[in-house]
Amino acid sequence: MEYTIPSYLKSYENLYKKNPRQANLEWFKNANYGLFIHYGLFSLLNRHEWVQLREKIYVKDYAKLKEQFTAENFDAEYIVKMAKDCNMKYINITTRHHDSFCLWDTKETDFNSLNSPAKRDLVKELAEACEKYGLGLFLYYSHGRDWKHPHAPNNDKWGGSARPIYDPAEPTYAYGKEHDLNIYLDFMKDQISELLTNYPTIAGIWLDGIATPLSGDDTKFKCQDLYDHIHTIHPHALVSYKQGVTGTEDFFAPEHTIPTNADDAKKAGKIYSKHDKIIEICTTTLKNPGSWGCNKDSEHKTVDEILEQWNKAKEKNAHLLLNTGPLPDGSLHPADEKIFHQLAKYIKS
Repeated sequence: MEYTIPSYLKSYENLYKKNPRQANLEWFKNANYGLFIHYGLFSLLNRHEWVQLREKIYVKDYAKLKEQFTAENFDAEYIVKMAKDCNMKYINITTRHHDSFCLWDTKETDFNSLNSPAKRDLVKELAEACEKYGLGLFLYYSHGRDWKHPHAPNNDKWGGSARPIYDPAEPTYAYGKEHDLNIYLDFMKDQISELLTNYPTIAGIWLDGIATPLSGDDTKFKCQDLYDHIHTIHPHALVSYKQGVTGTEDFFAPEHTIPTNADDAKKAGKIYSKHDKIIEICTTTLKNPGSWGCNKDSEHKTVDEILEQWNKAKEKNAHLLLNTGPLPDGSLHPADEKIFHQLAKYIKS
């Protein structure tokens, strides 16, 4: 499949013609600062992106939030211009978080933003704005966790955080011999194929939910097959899966800091003190380090606190992916916008 070179790779056009993926890697080596966006149905409740699991909201009840999702003030062009003005080189958005609600025109499920009052493809809008202003766009996709799909990983095999713990049990989940992980893997592969073909100028796929495959036999998740599929269908797409499941990811993206081989293996993934991969440290503007979506119960960090994280990332020769959780209507949190503009004085292009 032939693709026009994305605008953010124009300076790498000659290399792109020879090796698109290498051109993307060379660009990414220099793209040391990005904007992370956690937005979805969880934003409507404004109390943590894991609210469905933490409050044990049943699937049927949580799904009702879809009828309230308007995203009326989600302005992709405004977000991208702001990011560029603040010296960010790329954006990453939650196309589908653990609750399984999708922000794009997917044919694999009706649990999506097109089938809500918003009636919009937010991923498409962001992809078009990034192409217009020359920023790269990574697409976050929840791989290890899904709290809606009947055949997604269950707690009995994949640890206590794979699913919410319901009592009585969630009636729509498949259990025991009825559960087939391969059905879920096929669903994910088809969705990721959509993302790659619908938005060909994206920089890559950013997978999440690493604790689930690392809690058992990770080979059952067929991650390498998925990586190969992504690289086959898309000429330049990069792949990341947090600290690394197979070690063959194009770059590693740990949270807050870089784990070393002294850390517990199940937490460290495939990152070790010696590596030749690009490292991207993702962190949040909220003082609660485990909170990424908008959360009325968490204060924001100061500019000095985030600048300290930036400096630590630079010391490790790592990128910084700084997260914002838009408000329920999709607008950026004023405190985050203030932080981004203040940081821009220190973080130069």
